[in-house]
Amino acid sequence: MVSILVVGDLMIDHYLWGDCDRISPEAPVQVVDIKQEDKRLGGAGNVIANLKSLGARVGVLSVVGDDNRADQILDLLSEVDYKFLVKENGRKTSQKSRLMAVSQQIVRFDKESKENITQDSEDKLLSKFSEILPQFDGVLLSDYAKGVLTPRICKEIIKQSKDKFVLVDPKGKDYSKYSGATLLTPNRKEAAIATSIDIKDDVSLKDAIVKLKNDLNLKYSLITLSEKGIAFYDKSLEIIPAIAREVYDVTGAGDTVLATLGYALASKMSIKNATILANKAAAVVVSKVGSATVTLSEIAEYDKFTSCWDPLKKIKTVDEILEILSANNKQVIFTNGCFDILHAGHVSYLAKAKAIGGVLVLGLNSDASVKRLKGNTRPINSQISRATVLAGLQSVDYVVIFDEDTPYELIKKIKPDVLVKGADYANKEVVGSDIAKRVELIEFKDGFSTTNIIKRIKE
Repeated sequence: MVSILVVGDLMIDHYLWGDCDRISPEAPVQVVDIKQEDKRLGGAGNVIANLKSLGARVGVLSVVGDDNRADQILDLLSEVDYKFLVKENGRKTSQKSRLMAVSQQIVRFDKESKENITQDSEDKLLSKFSEILPQFDGVLLSDYAKGVLTPRICKEIIKQSKDKFVLVDPKGKDYSKYSGATLLTPNRKEAAIATSIDIKDDVSLKDAIVKLKNDLNLKYSLITLSEKGIAFYDKSLEIIPAIAREVYDVTGAGDTVLATLGYALASKMSIKNATILANKAAAVVVSKVGSATVTLSEIAEYDKFTSCWDPLKKIKTVDEILEILSANNKQVIFTNGCFDILHAGHVSYLAKAKAIGGVLVLGLNSDASVKRLKGNTRPINSQISRATVLAGLQSVDYVVIFDEDTPYELIKKIKPDVLVKGADYANKEVVGSDIAKRVELIEFKDGFSTTNIIKRIKE
């Protein structure tokens, strides 16, 4: 399990829900009849909630006031694995209260302190940070400009975390306190203000993203582009486009991006694949109403939705599938074959394999491998043609092409939970059975085979 430490501004999101059907006789204002009241963790709490929903172990460090709202935050953090809150005398714990009438926000009123935390609070927070840092894979700084992430706090955390990643959701015009971080996640408007570059096309986008990387000595540079996706810069500019079915609510999407990037990098994904995963997570969140969290299963369902238009997205290299599976918490099912001419028997077999429950990875023999196994007249269809047709099946999650005569080396790397073969392998040794947790044999649909189809065509 990946383990991530969140440091930032915690607050309470307070909602008062009610109905409104009259105007006050005292003043020209609406009268709201309160029906429900609830409190949720806000600010950096949205990042924490996303990490928990992704399946990470989470720690949190913050500074709050010495008041009853601080106690409420501790209660809301009950499911967090590790928490350390410095209570500062005279400070107000942030609470944003929203009056909602018929799902519309009427007014918001805040109670909070926005000045920087005291030096004593900084000392306590940094002392605890140094003590617990070895327990975590990386650090996320969630800055809501409420005074916790002072220049000293940011610089010390980045300095002490030189062997780990530090990702920052920045605030303000001056990003110098984040210098040396792994990456920042500003949106287009924030990046334009911070760099004084009017971002209006790909040229100005590249200028801004490179300036952030160079000026702040970042390992990677990233700018979120709302409905257009996410741009990142490693050695060159790449834009990962977003595909959202419908956009209902963009609230919390930035927190989702930060949390998902942290989860992906802790899972040893490359920066490109981490950005792709974060982009998908954001697309899921904005298509939901009233929820700013995402799960890996929701991302997988979104992946299937987008793959309907482009089956090639389901065809992966060995390295790509290992990265994907490392961030997956579902059972992994593996099967393999040549699948030269896809027929009803194959479709039935793969549907039954998927019905076992989990992620179905199909190992596909390459053209050279098929030729060695079946003879010089095979395959009829090329490996990319066969892979594309298989990827178009709803039952198949991913296709990986391998060049050996057997998939043993691929199975060694994937380490599937379930290895699936046809029932004709009963009482026979199944390649990879010594690696998988169990083997499932599935009956083939009678009367179907590629060899017989080819024979009938010739006749």
